[in-house]
Amino acid sequence: MTADRNWHVLLVGGPSGTGKSSACAALLRRYEIGTAEIDDLDAAVRAMTTPEQQPALHYWSQHADTEEWTAERILEVTVSAARAFEPALRAVVAAHLDNGPPVIMEGDFVLPALLGTEPLTGPEVRAVFVYEPDEAQLVANYAGREPASGPQLMRARVSYLFGQRLVAESARLGVPVLPARPWDTLPDRIHAAAAIERPVGS
Repeated sequence: MTADRNWHVLLVGGPSGTGKSSACAALLRRYEIGTAEIDDLDAAVRAMTTPEQQPALHYWSQHADTEEWTAERILEVTVSAARAFEPALRAVVAAHLDNGPPVIMEGDFVLPALLGTEPLTGPEVRAVFVYEPDEAQLVANYAGREPASGPQLMRARVSYLFGQRLVAESARLGVPVLPARPWDTLPDRIHAAAAIERPVGS
């Protein structure tokens, strides 16, 4: 740890389309440390398991009728997958705490309740969540990032609902949660929020 960083592992969670990846890229340059992409870990876990072993993680690939789903159902499947993924996240965090390099782990599969489980309860691990409070802004974000896909109204709806859920859970558990905008200050705001040590027992 350094004067600019009083943690060893920083988890940055939140729905897709909020700008957290860009903010984390700026933080990686600031701290001069590495990253562990949660999407990559998810791909590795799914490659080494079967739908019978990890049904929640393989649910998407086993159900092709998602166009008929509601946003609420998609969100519940997403949350279930995140919960199933928690042992992998805890293992990677433990490896970094056990003489591994400092790291930022960023992705959709981080839930606030994870901070209450070992080995994430100590002061060397911090988490910050990012959300976008305007559903129309999420539609615009996806359009700017993936213009060939057309308006992604359902995807934006799921991200909005996920963000609202994270806001409520983070507030209940005392975990920092930040609005994505203004984007130009998001890296600094994540840095400031991560520097605040969680109270004992939170």
